[in-house]
Amino acid sequence: MTFLKEPPHKHGTVGRSAIVLVNLGTPDAPTRSAVRRYLKEFLSDPRVVEIPRAVWWFILNLIILPFRSGQSAKKYASIWTREGSPLKVHTAAQALLLRGALGERGHENLTVAMAMRYGSPSLPEVLSKLKADGVGRIVVLPAYPQYSGTTTGSIYDAVFEHYGTVRNIPELRFVRNYHDHDGYIRALRDSVQAHWDAHGRPDKLVLSFHGVPKRTLMLGDPYHCECLKTARLLATALKLTPDQYVVTFQSRFGKAEWLQPYTAPTIAQLARDGVRRVDVLCPGFTSDCLETLEEISMEVRHDFEQAGGKEFHYIPCLNETPAWIAAMAEIAEQHMIGWPTQMAPAQHDELRKDAETGRAAALKLGAAD
Repeated sequence: MTFLKEPPHKHGTVGRSAIVLVNLGTPDAPTRSAVRRYLKEFLSDPRVVEIPRAVWWFILNLIILPFRSGQSAKKYASIWTREGSPLKVHTAAQALLLRGALGERGHENLTVAMAMRYGSPSLPEVLSKLKADGVGRIVVLPAYPQYSGTTTGSIYDAVFEHYGTVRNIPELRFVRNYHDHDGYIRALRDSVQAHWDAHGRPDKLVLSFHGVPKRTLMLGDPYHCECLKTARLLATALKLTPDQYVVTFQSRFGKAEWLQPYTAPTIAQLARDGVRRVDVLCPGFTSDCLETLEEISMEVRHDFEQAGGKEFHYIPCLNETPAWIAAMAEIAEQHMIGWPTQMAPAQHDELRKDAETGRAAALKLGAAD
């Protein structure tokens, strides 16, 4: 096996730590060709689609990509901003603000980078750059609060696959989930309450999570249970009774049964049942994206109004809200325990002296640098 070339080693350097915030990904542009490239990478992941590879290759390349790429490109174009894809813009801003929040908490010699599971910047690209920058400790922080093999599990696969080609592997820690983390629940509560303070309360709050095939639940994926726990904790924080909110699942794809109830028909039925106003929050998304801005705020809004609903409110994702940045800092801190990122000046001086002593000893023994 041939390993990737290691960057030049320099004795006496103090190793850095890094947080890698990983989101799903996005096309590079709202064009048919860019969307096709993105969808091909995304839908080729066996974690995402568990169909025999030969059968799926035929369906993907001869049916889905030729027909769906153009349709998806139009949807992306409807939400694209001057800065680019909303998901990428928000994730980049979160990474920058997270670095600032950790700095205010006293963490030094620390990098926070953004990566995408599909598209750019890719995980291998980001991990390789961190190695070149002298990073020896990495926390991988998925943008998914609830664990699923289709999302967080796929990030693990990509990280392990990359380091299968690396000779000198850094220390790795993974954030598996934070669906019940106090800071995350507080951030959701504050976001909803702020919307209600400004616009009043709805007749029904809909908590819409991204769907996955029902068979994944039957095979042991904990995603469904973690979504329900998030919803229950948020409802408790908002002091809601069971009849004041409903949990649904969106973004169904294909003919197989997915987790139910489905978001769009549920909300349309609420309108037909006489519910005048619904507010929709998507707790499983930490950044606004196609599934929230186009699918929920445009398509599902239209379905609700067509069914007789009078008032539809989409509550934005956490994005760059201060409570969410603080929660991410808490989560990151909990996974960096024991790392030399938070030291008194005297400790940093001692660490540098130790590094210089080590370099001198290495050079005396014949090291090149």
